[in-house]
Amino acid sequence: MLSHEQIWTAIDRLAERHGFSASGLARRAGLDATSFNRSKRIGPDGRKRWPSTESISKVLAATGASLDDFLRLIEARGGPPRTMIPLVGMTQAGAGRLFTEEGMPTGGPGWEEIEFPDLGDDRAFALEVQGDSMMPLYRDGDILIVSPTASVRKGDRVVVRLSAGEVLAKELKRKTARTIELASLNPEHDDRLVNVSDIAWIGRVMWVRQ
Repeated sequence: MLSHEQIWTAIDRLAERHGFSASGLARRAGLDATSFNRSKRIGPDGRKRWPSTESISKVLAATGASLDDFLRLIEARGGPPRTMIPLVGMTQAGAGRLFTEEGMPTGGPGWEEIEFPDLGDDRAFALEVQGDSMMPLYRDGDILIVSPTASVRKGDRVVVRLSAGEVLAKELKRKTARTIELASLNPEHDDRLVNVSDIAWIGRVMWVRQ
């Protein structure tokens, strides 16, 4: 399982590799200059603060590094074990036979596998982005690592499968007892308001391999 220290160390190493301080890397990525300060890594209550996947995505884009490059920085000193996780294309994910009612991958026909660092979530699976409906954040060929068991909250990137078979990858904008509002990642596509009763399952995007 990836640790808090490993993730922050990889960010420090990425900054050093490209000649930045942690603050300089944050500024280069368009983030607040204090985002990666050591004082921000532990909250006032002593709880560990983790960098968001969006922040990591921005620093990778700013430096031209890939997710594999970032993971190699994590693994540079005795990194985490790797595991195989199920992979399916986004358009194929609408087929009901590929998932259980709880959103767990069934495996078998239709599924492939990829190697990925062990996130400590044996229910995680991977979806390959197909098409341009999620640009500019996610592009055709990107791999989304999704957890159907992680809790989701406002601002999270999520993948939602509707009972009718449609699969949506958007940002959770608002959630009530009856509906969820999903913000489109592509400004050319509309936001969606979905009834909770129409949702087969929802999973949080944990990582993106670009």
